[in-house]
Amino acid sequence: MKLSFPKPYADFVARLRVLCGFAMVASFAWFSHPDMRSLVFGLPIALAGLALRGWAAGHLAKNQNLASSGPYAYTRNPLYLGTLLVAAGLTAASRSVGLGLLFATVFVAVYLPVIELEQQHLRSLFPDYASYAARVPMLLPRWTRADEGRSFAWKLYLRNGEYRAAAGFLAGVLWLLWKAYAGW
Repeated sequence: MKLSFPKPYADFVARLRVLCGFAMVASFAWFSHPDMRSLVFGLPIALAGLALRGWAAGHLAKNQNLASSGPYAYTRNPLYLGTLLVAAGLTAASRSVGLGLLFATVFVAVYLPVIELEQQHLRSLFPDYASYAARVPMLLPRWTRADEGRSFAWKLYLRNGEYRAAAGFLAGVLWLLWKAYAGW
């Protein structure tokens, strides 16, 4: 799938990504109404997304090498796919259709243009990106590895700051558990 967004729009949403993240966290905190059943269903999905993000971060040496090992052998954007799974899982856990619609809208309006910007950047950095992109799908993963490569590196995981996503996930889970227990 080839995305096409006007460059000014893509640049604008790339800068807004962090602000949108804070707005989504605030919306999540306010509008979630979890119960134990929604937590049991949603949290494993969110945890799988977090694990995918962590696996991807351990294979990503930003602007140094074209990441094609680990989850990058299945999808070009495992960090964004992981984010999508985390959001889907937390939305299911929150029992809020409105949050689901908000997260879907933000993903389409913000993350897809950012993915396109990053692809343009990678094309300019790595001459072999075009052949990699031809073998590996943009977001939805293929079921077989497209490439063998380096192994997971904790150093890269830490350098990429993925522990912050884990801490945020833990805070979200604790909030949902508290709301479910308090009967909000």
